[in-house]
Amino acid sequence: MFMGEYQHSVDAKGRLIIPSKFRDHLSESFVITRGLDNCLFGYPMEEWRKLEEKLKSLPVTKKDARAFTRFFFSGAVEVEIDKQGRINIPAGLLSHAHVEKECVILGVSNRFEIWAKEAWTSYFEESEESFNDLAENMIGFDI
Repeated sequence: MFMGEYQHSVDAKGRLIIPSKFRDHLSESFVITRGLDNCLFGYPMEEWRKLEEKLKSLPVTKKDARAFTRFFFSGAVEVEIDKQGRINIPAGLLSHAHVEKECVILGVSNRFEIWAKEAWTSYFEESEESFNDLAENMIGFDI
């Protein structure tokens, strides 16, 4: 399980150090793709395969299903962790998340997210104000 928040930076070559606690849950390679809310999602291979099966079961006749699947898979790339614990993130993915240098890596249960620092700060501040309302809306999910 991924959890926690870590401040990191991307170097000029697009390399990012993955937190050591996250590396414990990843094999030598894993998948990074476009995420929602202008961030990147990172999945261990096992979790990626589960998600892939779910997405493959979506009806190809539904426009939204086709669009989501295209968006998600076209941005996906398998990355490898080097000996220094870094990955190389393609420029297109960094651009999607507006990551130029400073970023935040979040653990979110079965995946992790990579956010531009400014974007995460803004998102967090907005969400923090409505956290109680969000929690109230989760009641039906047995949380």
